[in-house]
Amino acid sequence: MPATARALSNTAARSNASQASTKPLYASQSSIPKLPVPTLSSTFHKYLESIQPHLSPEEFSHSTSLVHNFLDSDLSNTLQARLEGRASEKESWLSEWWNEAAYMGYRDSIVPNVNYFYLHKKGLAKGKNQVERAAELIRGVRDFRDLVVSERLEPEKVKGKPLCTESYKQMFGATRIPTTPADTAVVYPGEQAEHVIVMRKNRFFKLDTKGRSASDLAKALTEIKQKADSQGEALPIGALTADSRDAWTEARRHLLSVSPKNVEAIQAIESSILLVCLDDLASPSLDGSARSWNIYTGGQDNSAAGKARNRWFDKHQWIVDENAETGFNGEHSLLDGTPTLRMNEFVLGALEKGKIELELSSRKTSAPLQPEELVFATDSTVEGHVQTAINNFSKVLAEHELIIAQYDGYGKDAMKAHKTSPDAWLQMTKQLAYGKMHNGQPAVTYESAQTRKFKLGRTEVIRSASNESKAFVQAMLKDGVSDAERAQLLKAAATRHVQYSAWAADAQGVDRHMFGLRKLLRNGEEMPEVFKDPAFSKTSSWTLSTSQLGSDYLDGWGYGEVTPDGWGLSYSIGNEFMRWGIMTKNGRGKELEQNLYWAAKEMKRMMDSAAAASSGGVKAKL
Repeated sequence: MPATARALSNTAARSNASQASTKPLYASQSSIPKLPVPTLSSTFHKYLESIQPHLSPEEFSHSTSLVHNFLDSDLSNTLQARLEGRASEKESWLSEWWNEAAYMGYRDSIVPNVNYFYLHKKGLAKGKNQVERAAELIRGVRDFRDLVVSERLEPEKVKGKPLCTESYKQMFGATRIPTTPADTAVVYPGEQAEHVIVMRKNRFFKLDTKGRSASDLAKALTEIKQKADSQGEALPIGALTADSRDAWTEARRHLLSVSPKNVEAIQAIESSILLVCLDDLASPSLDGSARSWNIYTGGQDNSAAGKARNRWFDKHQWIVDENAETGFNGEHSLLDGTPTLRMNEFVLGALEKGKIELELSSRKTSAPLQPEELVFATDSTVEGHVQTAINNFSKVLAEHELIIAQYDGYGKDAMKAHKTSPDAWLQMTKQLAYGKMHNGQPAVTYESAQTRKFKLGRTEVIRSASNESKAFVQAMLKDGVSDAERAQLLKAAATRHVQYSAWAADAQGVDRHMFGLRKLLRNGEEMPEVFKDPAFSKTSSWTLSTSQLGSDYLDGWGYGEVTPDGWGLSYSIGNEFMRWGIMTKNGRGKELEQNLYWAAKEMKRMMDSAAAASSGGVKAKL
């Protein structure tokens, strides 16, 4: 914060004259700009540039003609004017449309198609048992929740400017609810969301958290664990949330009709701060892939056993296994990963540093904490829905591989030593690995760019494959090309990637604008040929769906693929490592993993060689 701004802030705090000084979370919202509408010429110029590496010269010539015809038409200007009009009237011209199209309107199972997971770093519990660790986590979550509800949490900033924090209102006491034709979201007010739901052996327990110390919570969690273990497995009602959204809609409607007890139970679950799942499974091994399966799906691999066990996928969930190892399962429709990563880092970091007041010196209550079990009334129809959901979910997951892959040869320090953006380096690693598997052809690639610098902003696409990346990949795979030439091509590809990343972050990418234009066609207006072009479909079908998040508190993270033959490819870049979360159902997950390792190694060898040659044989010091 600049000195002048800091002085003004301190003055306001001392005088208590400004609400923003004591409630900063949403105080800057009025100053955050609206999402802009790019110009037609800018968007379609970038579009043509981004599709060229995927097309033959004849295909590209045809697509170019269609673009020029569209830009010369009256309809293009009409659609643009409509979009600009919508932008002037709404807080965000995109938000309502995108939330429905990308999230709420999705009808398949939300795992692995929407939700994501964080695999927490192994060993953070530091000797605590499952109950003790879960109690600590609940205390930490409660502290973060109170900062959000009271609006005392500072907004995130980029280059000194606050990001939109509207999504924080949907972090706690929020749920996705299955309805047709599109799901809805409900956010309960803070006073109705004072409890967590604890799951053990598919049983649900309501546990108040207000004014409760870690020792209070640990006693109650011990009682929950003992009761659930003595009673044994319950019918896994939570498995219903793993089925298709239409099937879950019908099952939920029937479940609520069976008994008023079910209405009360569902409302208690949906209004909770979040869920805490006490699994009766121990960490399978140090292997991040096996641990990730459990965090993400409720099972330790892609076999039928245990799928959707002890989970409720319509809400955020913290998972604690028998060895006190933990993870997070995020419901993605309500908000993106950066706010939930902040919550995870706050809780895990504050506990590690001893900054969570576990025993609450100013306790609000000393009455015994009594967990309440939520018991569902069922019938043969409910039981049938549950079994169908388990069977369907098992079939979906049996098709998949989930791999946490880590390369420890080097990391961002070496990339920066070669004066190359680490994110661009990793994107070119993916392009090279894919190119080696596909005769030098580029992968149609989505990289997520955050647009929260704008009001209600979520994401824009960074189109990572480019003419420059294609030239680099083909040079790497071709004999007779010098490392010096390859290094120049990598630099050009990285520069182009950095530029497109900046465009996307400024909401000047291709995909959201083109989506908005199509949404504003009216009855009787024919879809423009540019959007019916096979090249348009081909180059917006994301073979590689990529996104970067990094944290010292994660051993990995991930999500599913978005096309049947593609890969979900999350990644993190450490100082001395690269890590990917690979999920796919095309049967080539291990092959991609090995080629990522090869590409990472080969790129550093090439860059070191080129640096040594340019410095007269003295190898770059990395």
